[in-house]
Amino acid sequence: MKLSIASTHLARKLFEVVFRFMNETEMINIPPLFMCPISLDLFTDPVTLCTGQTYDRSSIEKWLAAGNLTCPVTMQKLDDLSIVPNHTLRHLIDQWLQQDSQFFSDYYEINHDHSIAALKPKLESEESTLDEKLQIVEKIHILSEELPLQNSCLIQLDFFPLLLVQIFRPVNGSYYEDDLRFLEQALACALKLLPYSDLRSLNILKEESILAYFLSLFDKGNVNIKRYLCHIVEVISSSLETEELCDAVGKSSKFLKVIVHLSREKSDASEAVLKAISTLSFLESNRENLVREGAVEGLLTYVMDSEKYDTKLAPIAIATIEKLLVVEAAKEAVISNPSGVRALVNMVFRVSDHQGSESAVNSLLVLCRDSIRAREEAICARVLTQLLLLLQSQCSGRTKAKARMLLKLLKSMWVEDPKRIPPIR
Repeated sequence: MKLSIASTHLARKLFEVVFRFMNETEMINIPPLFMCPISLDLFTDPVTLCTGQTYDRSSIEKWLAAGNLTCPVTMQKLDDLSIVPNHTLRHLIDQWLQQDSQFFSDYYEINHDHSIAALKPKLESEESTLDEKLQIVEKIHILSEELPLQNSCLIQLDFFPLLLVQIFRPVNGSYYEDDLRFLEQALACALKLLPYSDLRSLNILKEESILAYFLSLFDKGNVNIKRYLCHIVEVISSSLETEELCDAVGKSSKFLKVIVHLSREKSDASEAVLKAISTLSFLESNRENLVREGAVEGLLTYVMDSEKYDTKLAPIAIATIEKLLVVEAAKEAVISNPSGVRALVNMVFRVSDHQGSESAVNSLLVLCRDSIRAREEAICARVLTQLLLLLQSQCSGRTKAKARMLLKLLKSMWVEDPKRIPPIR
């Protein structure tokens, strides 16, 4: 009988059958529907084959690893060897176990290998193979999806720092596909647990060898790994508990080169990359380093081509540029870019939303206050029209106040020397 996660009706019917059976047998035995046909034991990680039959993951994987290409129950040939987690059945088993806490205790005392606590020493063990560790983190990931994490065993048993140790344990030689699969799954688990964990665990990255390995993963990892690493950088950069680590990361020229390069690649990880750069720029000591490594030029590309990318990316980019403009070299980077000032002007007023408007106006204020060239380019780019449209829109009062300040600044240029006002193209 194939169980569909989406089938609420089927789940309800199965639930009724199971509990009817439980009442008849007074819950002395495990209901047959909850037993793996191979091991004849209670399912711990039920998965379904293309034939619709469900088995415990470890049992069916051993069956397939032995070279069997048939379904053990139906003996049908398996045209598709994929296995799908049966979350519905797992949920029903959890509900059943909760109905009889004594059975739950007895069962897990006898079958301790299946408990959450038993996963920890296996993950820590040097004797566990990479494949075994991958299966463990897959189980942790399933648990992190299903359990209320705030007070779960995964948090109480400190799985978060353990996962960090496993992730950032340097690999000798080349990265193989299995290494990357493990890293990707382990990082996904760590990020699930991160909001409920002690962020000071991340300070292991302050160790020189571990930080070097962390940085190397940006080169070797796939898109998901890079995205997950950027999320970690974002957390590091926005927490007081990891401020020293943020400073260390921001001083790493190698890391900044890598993340600025990633910002120019335009991939599925772009949003995470931009958020990482943005949070790094919160720390004043990081701003000059980011500018020196070319962050402004990379960020400008998202503003100049805002129509090509996710609409969330240009506002993130321009807000980060605004923070970086406290550095003189950042101002020069924008002004010297042939389309830099024009790109900011185009962000002043955008039909349908005002995301990025305040940052654009504020950035132009900073640039035009000190640079006649910036003022001339802004006027050529029709900034006056943009500002007037913005003032008539439903944007915030603070944005309108900044817009008036910029208009006043540009007006002073006209008063000082009308001949310097360039023709509007």
